[in-house]
Amino acid sequence: MTKSIVISGPPAVGKTTVAKGLAEEFQLQYLSGGDVLKEMANEHGFDSHGDDWWDTEEGMKFLNQREQNPEFDKKLDEKLIALFEKGGMVITSYTLPWLIKDGIRIWLEGSHESSTKRMQSRDSMSPEDAYEITKKRFDKNKALYKKLYNFDFGEDKSVFDLIINTDNLTAQQVIDVTKETVRKLL
Repeated sequence: MTKSIVISGPPAVGKTTVAKGLAEEFQLQYLSGGDVLKEMANEHGFDSHGDDWWDTEEGMKFLNQREQNPEFDKKLDEKLIALFEKGGMVITSYTLPWLIKDGIRIWLEGSHESSTKRMQSRDSMSPEDAYEITKKRFDKNKALYKKLYNFDFGEDKSVFDLIINTDNLTAQQVIDVTKETVRKLL
């Protein structure tokens, strides 16, 4: 059985790009934890279509609901853990690295400024809006995961096999660095 890989990091750091690159390179199945959570949002009456949905008023409203009701996140994490443990997956997830026992864990980090620039160009928004949204999402998620699982998202990186600062790297450079590490660990 091929090990699964999880990619984590703050909002708009390049997790999806790297995960898709690894899935293609190693013939693994790609899954976005955020997409599964958006499916759950749809089931609860939200119209969660579009890559930038998390950054909308409705996306933030769903995040607020998740803060009030941890069942969304617990159900999501149960699904992701089961899929991860089957092997052969590349999954993007904020929480999975702290909840699994095996597999390859990669943390992508970058400055808030570089996340802001990525989001600004990806989602066509002003620098001010992008900065506020990335900061708010990071802070709210960090508080939510501390409350749910008692780990410090963004601070406790002891569970990771590889940590890459993406600030001065192109997406392809980040993918290349992760490929080298994954080759050694698979």
